[in-house]
Amino acid sequence: MIKYVFILAILLSSDFAFPQRSQLSTEVQIISEFIASDSFLSLKECEGELQSIDSLYTKALNLTGKDIQEALLALTFAVVPYKNVPIQFLFRINYPLLSADDSTFKMKNKNLPRYFLSDSPKNEFGDKDKLAHFFGNAFVAYTSQIFDLTTTIGYFVEVFEENFTPENQIDLRDLKTNKLGEAFGKSLKKDQTLLPSIFIKKYQQ
Repeated sequence: MIKYVFILAILLSSDFAFPQRSQLSTEVQIISEFIASDSFLSLKECEGELQSIDSLYTKALNLTGKDIQEALLALTFAVVPYKNVPIQFLFRINYPLLSADDSTFKMKNKNLPRYFLSDSPKNEFGDKDKLAHFFGNAFVAYTSQIFDLTTTIGYFVEVFEENFTPENQIDLRDLKTNKLGEAFGKSLKKDQTLLPSIFIKKYQQ
């Protein structure tokens, strides 16, 4: 489960924190429809998963009028393979995330890149959840102004997430993906022409 997006969802539940929430919902729907499309599937199969991830980022940029902050946030929600995150305090609740309509959501999940890391599991799910980690950390790093919260939040998310994984332990692969997303977000402040694949390729280094 993507607890990173849960934290963003809590922040976005306030109109004060994000008054354009309806706009964000529309952007998530459009990006999800793109992922669910035959053209995206064809691109992924012909050009490779890294190229398809770059195309997702470019799509989000064009959709948001080159607003990098908004594009990264919309992408984070659009690539999450879950509609709800289970949260347990005194009792368990399923917190709904911003997502596309049900039919688009299912097809989007079917088409999501999943084998783009050097050690991606060779099963049906693969690394579908890693893109939300990557773009979520990129969003936080890009928007950090006063002091850098990305690493702190990234580790918090992993500790928080361990209660929901079968292994009940921190996923070091998630942490590595978080760092790559953070590096992407920070680098975008200096060079807005950069693409995600440049940083995802560094995973195996």
